[in-house]
Amino acid sequence: MAHATLDKFGYPGSLIREYAHWAVVLRAHQATLGALVLIAKSDARSFAALESVAFTEMSAVVSDIEAGLAAFRPYQKINYLMFMMVDPQVHFHVLPRYAAVEESHGLSFEDKGWPALPDLAGGLKPSPDALAAIAASIKAGWPA
Repeated sequence: MAHATLDKFGYPGSLIREYAHWAVVLRAHQATLGALVLIAKSDARSFAALESVAFTEMSAVVSDIEAGLAAFRPYQKINYLMFMMVDPQVHFHVLPRYAAVEESHGLSFEDKGWPALPDLAGGLKPSPDALAAIAASIKAGWPA
């Protein structure tokens, strides 16, 4: 069953890859190009409340995220941000970081916070068609 945080980030429509204990989804608001959300599928509301199997699987999921995003677009750094201020279940915002403006599907994405803290209010909210194209490009390079 999907929970509130999965719903908030458009699951299952925004899904990049699903795992036993995690879902990786594309953020509708692209603070940086390729911005994702890594969401625990359990209803855990604190990091410590996750089952140990979720922590074990997280290693492989993070490896896939970094390989998949690198195949999509080489990034200079990657940030995993766990805020959980509004959305209750365990999740991380995953932001690939770029020193230069990146072009994708007719849009220009500037990492306005580079090289310091990411600007989550910056970026773009691409059209559904552009988001689908970005998602397809990311999925094409995702590890099997």
